Amino acid sequence: MRHTLPIAPQFYVTAPQPCPYLNGRQERKLFTSLQGDDAQRLNDTLSQQGFRRSQNVLYRPSCADCSACLSARVDLSKFELSKSQKRVLKRNKDLIRKANSPWATEDQYELFRKYLNARHATGGMADMDVFEFAAMIEETPIRTRVVEYTIGNALAAVSLTDLIEDGLSMVYSFYDPMVAARSIGTYLILDHIALAKEAKLSYLYLGYWVPGSKKMGYKARFSGLEIYFQGKWQSLSNPTEFNADLHPLNTEPISEQVANLTLPDSKPVRG
Repeated sequence: MRHTLPIAPQFYVTAPQPCPYLNGRQERKLFTSLQGDDAQRLNDTLSQQGFRRSQNVLYRPSCADCSACLSARVDLSKFELSKSQKRVLKRNKDLIRKANSPWATEDQYELFRKYLNARHATGGMADMDVFEFAAMIEETPIRTRVVEYTIGNALAAVSLTDLIEDGLSMVYSFYDPMVAARSIGTYLILDHIALAKEAKLSYLYLGYWVPGSKKMGYKARFSGLEIYFQGKWQSLSNPTEFNADLHPLNTEPISEQVANLTLPDSKPVRG
């Protein structure tokens, strides 16, 4: 019997597991698959509603009793370099950038292992082997680039970057721990801001910002930052005054979240 894929994407929820950002809390994700001829448009549309891509899956935090994880992006029309960021650019002016097709290499994997061992030895990616790494880089149904940064002939940093309708999305970045003192993580974001501006795009999508999480605090240092909060993008003028919404009754049920999503060429799913 021949089966055809449903026209509308199907949404699912992961089982609860310990939150990597806030102690004592459980995380859960709403997700759908990226497949078919409409994958690029679906990625564009859901990225603009706080979703992120991992290989051929789009996901967004959908925790039962917390909504602290907020999608973040930089509005490039409002971004201004700070004095410290100007110093970061100067410190890394010897880096050479090259954007490639999404193809994994041995040098990338070796750098990835160095990065994980130094920075995230107990994280969820710690056991990723070379085949899983290749899948992370290469399994993409949309426009993606691997942006490599070298110092001389040595690979220093890599960013897996998606091209979406209104901006660039930094899916995952890693770098040589030996050059961490250069603030190279900040440099990668600054260089992607420059890349997006050169392409006349409006935004740089940075993943999630979590108030109170030291792991994510660096994102609040970029001017023009916006967060996807209460169903719309809002300027984050003063991150220190933003209070994470941790009350369980303020989190929409999954059915409501899905019903309020807008899909390509459609109104919200609710109809």
